[in-house]
Amino acid sequence: MTGSARIGIITVSDRASRGEYADLGGPAIEAYLARVLTTPWEPDRTVVADDAPLIEDAIRTLAARGACLVLTTGGTGPAPRDVTPEATAAACTSLLPGFGEAMRNASFQVVPTAILSRQTAGICHGALVINLPGQPKAIAECLDAVFAAVPYCVDLIGGPYLETDPAHIRAFRPASALRPPADDRPAAG
Repeated sequence: MTGSARIGIITVSDRASRGEYADLGGPAIEAYLARVLTTPWEPDRTVVADDAPLIEDAIRTLAARGACLVLTTGGTGPAPRDVTPEATAAACTSLLPGFGEAMRNASFQVVPTAILSRQTAGICHGALVINLPGQPKAIAECLDAVFAAVPYCVDLIGGPYLETDPAHIRAFRPASALRPPADDRPAAG
């Protein structure tokens, strides 16, 4: 990385992985991040089939390549091929169920079938991993519900200091974790 945060984006879709379907979820995540983050960042994208070992490997690979945040899209429903939560749990050393709870709650305000979602989040080798639905509109709704907590979580696991545009999302950090603006920092040396 050249001074920018690396963010992994995994689209989980049998059809998109075979080229039969345009990936809409990955670009929706990128558009959201471009709108919300003010910290320089670079996407590290991949598309995989609905296959638990492939998803688990993609999560671990992106984390090993230095992603501080890995966002998956797709594979979180109750269908037999929806295995993203299981792959996430297998790849992560600890789970953060509050992310899934908050996203389901926010989505439930829009559509009653949100209770069918099995989204989760966790930590994999210093990366925060968050499962998102496959629909672009639902991706934004879910990220709106949890993104205020993402920068501080990334801080806590040793990642870069992510800053957000308060016009879109105001990142929450306790006062002890706030960094002074660049022009207020003491001069080095």
